[in-house]
Amino acid sequence: MYDIMLLFVAGLVAGSMNALAGGGSFVSLPALISVGVPSVAANATSTLALFPGGMTSSWVYRDGVKSVCGVNVVPIAVVTVAGGVAGSVLLLLTPSKIFDGILPWLLLVATSMLAAGPRLSARFRAQARPSILAFGTGQFFLGLYGGYFGGAVGLMMLATWSALGGGDIKSLNPTRMVMVTSANAVAVVVFVLAGAIVWQECISLTIGAVIGGWIGAHVGRKLPSSVVRVLTLAVALLMTAVFFSRAYL
Repeated sequence: MYDIMLLFVAGLVAGSMNALAGGGSFVSLPALISVGVPSVAANATSTLALFPGGMTSSWVYRDGVKSVCGVNVVPIAVVTVAGGVAGSVLLLLTPSKIFDGILPWLLLVATSMLAAGPRLSARFRAQARPSILAFGTGQFFLGLYGGYFGGAVGLMMLATWSALGGGDIKSLNPTRMVMVTSANAVAVVVFVLAGAIVWQECISLTIGAVIGGWIGAHVGRKLPSSVVRVLTLAVALLMTAVFFSRAYL
């Protein structure tokens, strides 16, 4: 019963975080690992559990979806999905022990990009707009990262798009939510077909994530951009420290 409640609360928090600016896996993944799920299976299960919440948030945000850096939504989605397929297959080929060592470094990169986003954005805006090829290549690797790990991919998209002059975090949130959900959708299909999901733990986490995603999306539309950024950065820093501690201490 304790495990069920823990996973439900973790899903609630993770779904809300994903709706606000991403990073929900910072909560759902440790929760699954804490109840005994191996890290690779935990990551696959977390992706599936958070997916319905992402769909809920995407629906709430649907009116705000727009092009990024002059690139329309459909091409961005196609490239993101292609990367998501590649990343999910790569995850299934990675042993859990190796994945445990990689996790904190992936989180550190994501957190650093989020923190540096505003400064990078000012520099990029003084330059020419990035080419479609450069933007598409970057988005493919973001999709690959999303399919492989998923944790903080929303943060990384926001940081990257902001750095490239796409706009502030709050205005980019709707498109970010749709792209993350697209990458997760194909990853979920791959994980289910591969039998990588731990179903019993997934149910409680999913229920919490759906409720949290709905609440977070509505709250996120009202919060100022600065508040959203500070909250997500604080969670990113905390969870990065937790994963480094788990891997090396």
